[in-house]
Amino acid sequence: MINQFKFFWLAMLALSLILITGCSTSKNRGKTKDGVEDFDAFYQKFHTDRDFQFSRLKFPMGGSSIDDNGEKKWTKKNWQPLKVKVFDVDKSKYKVTFKKTDKTFVQKVWIEGSGFSSECRFELINGKWMLVYSLEENL
Repeated sequence: MINQFKFFWLAMLALSLILITGCSTSKNRGKTKDGVEDFDAFYQKFHTDRDFQFSRLKFPMGGSSIDDNGEKKWTKKNWQPLKVKVFDVDKSKYKVTFKKTDKTFVQKVWIEGSGFSSECRFELINGKWMLVYSLEENL
């Protein structure tokens, strides 16, 4: 009986440790050891979750949308969610560049000689990645 009692409490202790470890791991998912958000996890979620994307737009945002009708500054009302990650752009049609540092990620996509170009700049602000600049030209 005593061995069964010890086994029960050891099993409960092991289960508790597993649950505690699992909860703290899921809570910190997407974060590095220093509490900074992992860019790759952020970038994936940014392009697949519309609500998350809107939560990571820094208004007033630098840049604008420019077309034949003129220039419009970005607002929450006229923002068109980004859906395609720069890594997934069809490089047979578009020119693509991107550069990542510890605190910024800049991506550019354009069609040579067409008047179309797109540039976005993400910045790390208080440990979270934010889109702070977007220039869309379609002339």
